[in-house]
Amino acid sequence: SFVIFIGVDIAKSTHFASAVNSDGEVLINPFKFTNDNQGFNLFINTFKDFDLSNCLVGLESTGIYGDNLTTFLFEKGFKIGRINPIQTDSLRSSNIRKTKNDKIDTFLICQCLMLGHFTLITDRDIQLIKLKTLCRFKFDVKKSQSKAKTQLVTCLDIAFPELANFFNDNLHIKSSYALLSKYPTARIIANTRIDALTNLLYSASRGHFKQDKAITLKELARNSIAMDNPAIGVQIKMLIEQIQMLEKQIDLLDIEITNIMESLNSPISSIPGIGNWLGAIIISEIGDITRFSTSTKLLAFAGLDPSVRQSGNFNATNTKISKRGSKHLRYAINRAAQLIIWNDDTFYQYYTTKLAQGKSYLNAIGHVSHKLTRVIFKLLTTNTTFKK
Repeated sequence: SFVIFIGVDIAKSTHFASAVNSDGEVLINPFKFTNDNQGFNLFINTFKDFDLSNCLVGLESTGIYGDNLTTFLFEKGFKIGRINPIQTDSLRSSNIRKTKNDKIDTFLICQCLMLGHFTLITDRDIQLIKLKTLCRFKFDVKKSQSKAKTQLVTCLDIAFPELANFFNDNLHIKSSYALLSKYPTARIIANTRIDALTNLLYSASRGHFKQDKAITLKELARNSIAMDNPAIGVQIKMLIEQIQMLEKQIDLLDIEITNIMESLNSPISSIPGIGNWLGAIIISEIGDITRFSTSTKLLAFAGLDPSVRQSGNFNATNTKISKRGSKHLRYAINRAAQLIIWNDDTFYQYYTTKLAQGKSYLNAIGHVSHKLTRVIFKLLTTNTTFKK
């Protein structure tokens, strides 16, 4: 049991903390510390003379702003209790003045800890925080890569517009990148020896492209309508380097994500069609499943609940999803819904039933997403695997 309770009120750039003992006596008055290394060290120094085995730190489970502090304190040996904001709101409401104040809130959090209204954070929770960071960073890297690929296509529309047809409208393959890394424009390719082109294409395509393809390519380049702009060639080389570098980063992120997923052994991986990538997004965005008392609340968090349209006595019966909450979770569940219908008979039948009712493809997938979310909620709350 704990005898010292430390309440921390989390904000974006500045946090507040205070401490009381089990008798309600204030040991540390509310103090401010910044959300950076200096602030974290101030927190550590404030409690350096306390016996950590007797201390419990409480934080509300709100947003991402407390993730760094949670991980930092956990690795320093602090015991941490996650508090649902509903609990502190309830205590605040019982106060006659119902004051919302950073300093007062630290005492409300301490009170929640004393009443046992918390979930103790474990190593699994810390792994989920790290997993969420990795997944969100991978989203950013993939977005940067997509942007670079779009820029590359735009450059090639100027430097060699006929090349897309040569590669069957897929410029983002190894052979294309190998060619453009060395010969980035139509003018350069047209002036390159046929044996050099043949060797490069043959090697990059593992024998798929032979001399006849090299001859065709050289002829295309010779007759290209491309303008002669050496600066575009420089951009093309740089963009390919950037795309390939980002691809390496994605591969490294995938390794880290896979390692954490294997260590967690989550039942999410038992759902047909959900691999490590989608599974990692889903469980890391959800975090502690006990934050959601019902699957309906999980649906709302994912922004998959229907938005409400009401005016006077009119209530809309055909509404779109609200798109509130976590866009990453919404993406992952929708993508998983598109995959599970081809990997599980029950979901496939549910999907085809919705189509038979006259629903559009997207509408039917939306219904599958709802059903899948309820299944995910059940599996995570009971820690059981998916059964066909």
